[in-house]
Amino acid sequence: MESIAADIGGTKSWLAWVADTPEAGPQLRFEQVYASADFASADALIRRFVADAGAPAVPDALLLALPGPVAAQRVRLTNLDWTLDAAAMQDTLGVKRVRFVNDFEAAAAGVATLAPADLVALNPAPAEAGGVRAITGAGTGLGLAFMLAGADGDYRSFATEGGHVDFGPANAVQARLLERLRAQYGHVSWERVASGSAMPDLYAFCCAELGCPSPATPADGAALAARAAAGDAAADAALELFTDLYGAWVGNVALLYQPRGGLYVAGGVAVHLQARLASPRFMAAAADKGRMRRVVERTPIHLVTTGRLGLQGAIAHALGRPQTLLQTHNSNTEVSRSEA
Repeated sequence: MESIAADIGGTKSWLAWVADTPEAGPQLRFEQVYASADFASADALIRRFVADAGAPAVPDALLLALPGPVAAQRVRLTNLDWTLDAAAMQDTLGVKRVRFVNDFEAAAAGVATLAPADLVALNPAPAEAGGVRAITGAGTGLGLAFMLAGADGDYRSFATEGGHVDFGPANAVQARLLERLRAQYGHVSWERVASGSAMPDLYAFCCAELGCPSPATPADGAALAARAAAGDAAADAALELFTDLYGAWVGNVALLYQPRGGLYVAGGVAVHLQARLASPRFMAAAADKGRMRRVVERTPIHLVTTGRLGLQGAIAHALGRPQTLLQTHNSNTEVSRSEA
């Protein structure tokens, strides 16, 4: 069985070609990361990947983890101007089986593939065997899924669009942020304040709060981190505000699901801002829930430090089981992770 598994994001897409046979088990043949905006459609991306893999034919199956609600195997992506239809892709690409899952449903499945080195304990409370698990993460958008254990002990993941629920400010500064964003967007969700796409708005807000000139160009999280390190007070304030907001969101997830089996914080922003999220400030914001503070404090919360989680979950879905892939390295199967 030859499969392509892919974690499609608003900023980047990470794809893997996997072979699975009864004799050799699963093997990773080829892997590549691409800038999503470089492609007009998912079909164009898949064709490019097949060509880069040097494959003589299309695979037997294609599994795409996608940022947006999956309805009848059709998806309009939230932060990328693509609309995908599984049946249409089967015809246009000539692949026998095409299947879509939500990107955080895939990330949830990827939790089973993590090694201890992939995790940092933000709140080292003991996990409850068979307890509910939840995963949330700020990338270009803000994802959320939860996991329930079956009678066999294996977890099944369930996607949500929780990142789009209404944002609620916790103090006067956040209330001013809400009013600014409401004037700009109308509806203000948590994704508008706690995601990679929120960074330019947070920076512009903090510039206004501190009386600094408005930024000439939008600044993403990496740019803000560089500016903060160089002494930009507004950039540092924006990252502190993001830490407070993201912490508050994670605390909300703890209250919503009571994930005694573990709450996992993933996404590209977590990878790049690890030091800030591992600081006491983040957990202080998470636990600031009044009478429900103890619910958060007894929740095991882990920061996922690998950016490959979504792909690993997509591979698990493609194989129908969560397990670590065997990797072979030769001229035809060497893993490539360069940006296109």
